[in-house]
Amino acid sequence: MIEAWGELQHVMFLDIPASRWIAALLILFITIVGRQSLLWLFARLTRSIASRTATHLDNVLLDAAGKPAGWLLYVLGILATLHVLNPPESIFPLMPLVDSIGRILSLANAAWFLWRLIDGLSAHLSARAAQTDSTLDDQLVPFVTKTLKIFIVITAVLVIAQNMGYSISGLIASLGIGGIAVAMAARDTIANVFGSIMILVDRPFAIGDWIKAGDFEGVVEEIGFRSTRIRTFEHTLVNVPNSLLANMVIDNIDARSKRRIKMRIGLTYSTTPEQMQQAIEGIEAILEKHPGVDQDFKLVKFDEFTDSSLSIFLYYFSASKNWADYLQVRQEVNKRIMHLLESMQLDFAFPTRTLHVQGSLSGE
Repeated sequence: MIEAWGELQHVMFLDIPASRWIAALLILFITIVGRQSLLWLFARLTRSIASRTATHLDNVLLDAAGKPAGWLLYVLGILATLHVLNPPESIFPLMPLVDSIGRILSLANAAWFLWRLIDGLSAHLSARAAQTDSTLDDQLVPFVTKTLKIFIVITAVLVIAQNMGYSISGLIASLGIGGIAVAMAARDTIANVFGSIMILVDRPFAIGDWIKAGDFEGVVEEIGFRSTRIRTFEHTLVNVPNSLLANMVIDNIDARSKRRIKMRIGLTYSTTPEQMQQAIEGIEAILEKHPGVDQDFKLVKFDEFTDSSLSIFLYYFSASKNWADYLQVRQEVNKRIMHLLESMQLDFAFPTRTLHVQGSLSGE
């Protein structure tokens, strides 16, 4: 066996001994089999740990590391294969370049692992945030996730550039020299980022809220780095820059706990004082008995003599802030008021004009 292996040292192919070719193929085979075994091991560990531990974080870590670890094994296996071959420079003079590519791929693989880890943690924390009463964590998780991903990409690019032979210190110095120009060019972007931070800190609204801000009205769909997306009631999508939105007066419609109902009922001037009192008391009873009317505050008052009617002022709130429930309460109260006034034989007033003729003209 040893003699046969020694003879292979003298059998050359492309100026490389056959023994090295066999060793390289063996390493390549072990790499392929090892990657499949590694992926199987990660899947087995994930299932085993998921059934034994209550926390979900270890599953996130294993799931994030599985595929990057498999590809890292590929990179290391190919590098080991090429180093075992060790071809002469006359045939393959690019070994230093291969080592550099291997380092770059390893760094990119590490960045990919961190990216997957952040995605897994983001999904885990988003699920936990959905179970809390606070809306700040629901908005903060995607914001922090995007920030970390940007940081990973920038760091990976700088480290890879340094491994490729570029001077990072020179790049940073050049950024310092051009920092003023960059800041001037990106001042709107920077202002929008700070605007998004102020929105998350002050929490004037949350995702899913119905808001009015200047000329914009609709439901908030997303709070991003640069802008906030608002779905209008015409189903169009409006992107409002955060720097602009942070300085607006924002009316958060969904922040209220109930909806106001304000209206007037006009009765004809043929209504007597006794009938007016009975009508007011009847309307008050309708509001008190209706389950959809908030009982904390309500008003029913005869407040004004208008040109064509005796005006009764109604001011009350629906117990629900839901728009459909609010309209349902308003409809039911209005119908009961109509039945009440009809039973009392009272008429609703409408604009009228009476013309009094005192005499007639006669001619000769």
